Amino acid sequence: MSSQLRVDKILPVDGAPASGGGGIIQVVQTVKTDTFSTTSTSFTDITGYSVSITPKFDSSKIIVSGTLVVGYGVATAYAMYFRLMRGSTPICVGDSVGSRTQASFGTQGLANTDTTISFPFQFLDSPNTTSATTYKVQATSENPQTLYINRSLETDGDNAIVARFASTLIVMEVSA
Repeated sequence: MSSQLRVDKILPVDGAPASGGGGIIQVVQTVKTDTFSTTSTSFTDITGYSVSITPKFDSSKIIVSGTLVVGYGVATAYAMYFRLMRGSTPICVGDSVGSRTQASFGTQGLANTDTTISFPFQFLDSPNTTSATTYKVQATSENPQTLYINRSLETDGDNAIVARFASTLIVMEVSA
């Protein structure tokens, strides 16, 4: 008896041929399991929440995806904003209008709430380079209020109903 391998398509590690696209060339991931907090009212890097990739082709696209878990506790109106970065360049942010904050995702107008929220995100980037490229997420809050990554609530009490979380950041090089 002989073995058989049946597939629709096999893509080489160097990417799909010029007539096709969409093959995944490489995947890099970081998982942040520790905590982070900030009261900054300007965008600041989330420590340990970045990933670097060196694209094989300058024509490749990079899929950036992940989930960021944020805890907060407030007694007044509150907003928190996050922006996706390629190096020092914000990507996937809203338009510049007046003095409004340009962000990739976040919340606005939360009040009288102590909770944890997960922010899933995904973006297809075109870095147009074969140099090492770092992707990260920056955070800011208003008032200032304390914003927590991977931990729940302001109190963070040591008992079973208070959780610790993990946040992921994944980049995938895709042939164009």
